[in-house]
Amino acid sequence: MGRVIAIANQKGGVGKTTTAVNIAASIAISEFKTLLIDIDPQANATSGFGLETGDEIENTFYNVMVNGGEIRDAIKPSGLEYLDVLPSNVNLVGMEVELVNMREREYVMQKALKGVRDQYDYVIIDCPPSLGLITLNSLTAADSVLIPVQAEYYALEGLGKLLNTISIVRKHLNPKLEIEGVLVTMFDARLRLATQVAEEVKKFFKDKVYKTCIRRNVRLSEAPSHGMPALLYDAQSIGSKDYLDLAKEIFERDGNIRKFKVRQQ
Repeated sequence: MGRVIAIANQKGGVGKTTTAVNIAASIAISEFKTLLIDIDPQANATSGFGLETGDEIENTFYNVMVNGGEIRDAIKPSGLEYLDVLPSNVNLVGMEVELVNMREREYVMQKALKGVRDQYDYVIIDCPPSLGLITLNSLTAADSVLIPVQAEYYALEGLGKLLNTISIVRKHLNPKLEIEGVLVTMFDARLRLATQVAEEVKKFFKDKVYKTCIRRNVRLSEAPSHGMPALLYDAQSIGSKDYLDLAKEIFERDGNIRKFKVRQQ
């Protein structure tokens, strides 16, 4: 059964979608079957693979969650071998209101995933910048949470709320939920502030912080406008290399490093 990792932080602009798109691509490049689920109404992870995001698109995450659509029918090929995408669109904006009156509303996503989870090695969920019902569904369905933290002032602002939400989910909805890791993003070693923030994050989260930092890189910013992850846009870029290193760390923590090494031979 595939490992489900939710990428979450209610603070916007910390690199959630960039991380979701590029870590999914990096895992898939390593020949692990991967599903990327876009649950953000902005649908940037969807467009990040050149997929349509218009509200006329019927088979999306919204249709699966609200209308009980078959998840297999909504999954789209990404154009990258070993990687599929469950797309989103603007219809998700009203989804939380529609979930309110549903029975067991926190478990809708978990139930939907049961039909496909065993077909993938990894399921990556790109969460919206909020702690509402949509994010709550992802945390209930996930095995772990990957938390991106921007290497800038106020980086730790609001993380207490996320950690409190994770604690509540563990207590009442998903006792197996754990923190997969904390990822420092937008890191610039030339700036003293970035180094100080990274050190503060390590003091707070200790060994949960990945050794890999995602450095600021123009190619990472350019790739979405071309509808592709950085690995396909410029495989030699710093951003591509950083996310490949992050994928390797994830494999090491999950016990998949041997399979990774075999597949690299």
